[in-house]
Amino acid sequence: MYDFLVVGVGPPGARFARRAAAEGYDVLALEKGRIGEPLACSGHVSTDIWEFTGEDAREDLFQNEIYGARFHVGGPTSDAYPFYKTDVASNVIDRVGLDRHLAALAREAGADVREAHTVTSVTEHRDRVAVVASGPDGTREFEAKMLAGCDGPRSRVRDELDLPRPEELLHGVLAFSEEDDHQDFVDVHLTPPTFFAWRIPRGEAGVEYGLAAPPGVQVTKHFEDLIDGYEIDVAHRCSGAIPIGPPDRVTSRRGFLIGDAAAQTKPFTGGGILYGMTSADHAVREIDPDRPATLAAYERAWRADLEREQQLGRWIRRAYSLPEPVQRLGLGSLSGEIGVHMDRPTSLVSLEHLKTMLSRR
Repeated sequence: MYDFLVVGVGPPGARFARRAAAEGYDVLALEKGRIGEPLACSGHVSTDIWEFTGEDAREDLFQNEIYGARFHVGGPTSDAYPFYKTDVASNVIDRVGLDRHLAALAREAGADVREAHTVTSVTEHRDRVAVVASGPDGTREFEAKMLAGCDGPRSRVRDELDLPRPEELLHGVLAFSEEDDHQDFVDVHLTPPTFFAWRIPRGEAGVEYGLAAPPGVQVTKHFEDLIDGYEIDVAHRCSGAIPIGPPDRVTSRRGFLIGDAAAQTKPFTGGGILYGMTSADHAVREIDPDRPATLAAYERAWRADLEREQQLGRWIRRAYSLPEPVQRLGLGSLSGEIGVHMDRPTSLVSLEHLKTMLSRR
């Protein structure tokens, strides 16, 4: 019997498997397909990403440096309101490569990472969890003391454990062009209802275009309008769900959720790579597979770390739906150099940001 069985080997699952194996636990991690595929997530991340990777990762994964963002209330030809930093604000990376790199680190730490294993059922017992999965060798049952559900916004583990779902699932669309673009600004369009669209230059790797909106909105039409505005052809389209708003509970008797399965995401961008891996670290520190009561400590730890960030992120997102004249007034008055961290909305009230704002006057 394993100490931990991890379902889903994206960044949160790979991070948890790596750290738990490094602590000496016996870890099995199952991915339903090939790790990193299909792509359904942006590769635009804060520079903090390198704190979670191996030393050689940047050389293999890095695509472009970003210093700021141009906000548009309309399409590509509308007025732009720039927000920027004097040092690098974020990086664009090979998103598929990141997943495979993190999974390799988990294997190096001693975790048993297996691809092409689809979980079909989960049964919790008093002293263990039984997981049935179909794989290359047929259908098998695996047992573990604890189960980590890291299997994304439509988590099978979450449903099998009868845990509550995120408050909201947005519909996200991504596509890529073959443009060679080394610009150091991303473009953000506040045109889709309640969320936004984006253009991210990836250096020699092309350009990423994306859009997210609630279900029921004509996402495809809004995305086509975005592409038409840039007068560009795109390929490699993909789509996925973006969870917003964590439920009240992400743990059961012997199971727990990490990452998108727990909606550990930024409400104002939908990004969850860093939040998910940070929560994975909390899980490793707090959870003892022989003591189910420690699951409560994990619930407290990740919420204490991210709750304020997510609450403030909700307020930022509300600004996306303000009347257009108000948006223009606000963006025009606030644009310029900033001192904020893209993963930490609370940095809006940081000393660094305050000094930066005062220096502009």
